[in-house]
Amino acid sequence: MFVTESGSGHAVVVDGAPEYGGRNLGPRPMELLLMGLGGCTSFDVLTILRKARQDVTSCEAELTAERADAVPAVFTKIHVHFVIKGRGLREPQVKKAVDLSAEKYCSASIMLGQAGVVITHDFEMLEDGPGADA
Repeated sequence: MFVTESGSGHAVVVDGAPEYGGRNLGPRPMELLLMGLGGCTSFDVLTILRKARQDVTSCEAELTAERADAVPAVFTKIHVHFVIKGRGLREPQVKKAVDLSAEKYCSASIMLGQAGVVITHDFEMLEDGPGADA
């Protein structure tokens, strides 16, 4: 188990599975890498949508990944599925935000892509507000 500290002074516990000597007290380092990617791209998408005056109430990124069978077990494929909830969202604006994050703004996604990881994205939009669940 390790406590990592960022340059901005925030700490995160990172740990391994018990079969490898860990105590399962925190995410695995490779899980943390995916979490960072999800946070990075979500931040971009949300910022772009707010600038486009889209009324977003939540943005979730669900990531799935495949890793190489050999050591090092690097990521080979990552899929990011966004679930974006809001009021009166326009699909072209959401698609543009997802595309801009993937192709221009998300440093984590672009860095991993340049390292050979195949990264794909898609999204779904959910209406929020009165009558949304009807």
